[in-house]
Amino acid sequence: MSQEKLGERVGLTFQQIQKYEKGVNRIGASRLYQFSDILEVPVQFFFEDAPTIDGAPAPGFAESGGTDFYYDFLNSREGLELNRAFMKIADPKIRRTIIDLVRSLSRAVPNNGT
Repeated sequence: MSQEKLGERVGLTFQQIQKYEKGVNRIGASRLYQFSDILEVPVQFFFEDAPTIDGAPAPGFAESGGTDFYYDFLNSREGLELNRAFMKIADPKIRRTIIDLVRSLSRAVPNNGT
């Protein structure tokens, strides 16, 4: 997608998009979320070149936790496909039904160590 088309989708000029891309201007979290939604990528996509420690993201101010599995899944091919397909479902009742179905299936399948 061109900078001009992306700018049109969010109501900005392509020059402003260039400034974000080059790091001249900071980008807010809500704008970053907008971009991820339009480009159909997870927000983490924009942090692929972020500093790491031994291959893992630098902790910064974040609390440590056991969420690596979830991030790994959301960044996997299956996770991206599932997320994109799910986000295309406009009816909230259908989305809730799918969540309930997946939860019930996950209880029926023995834990495989994850």
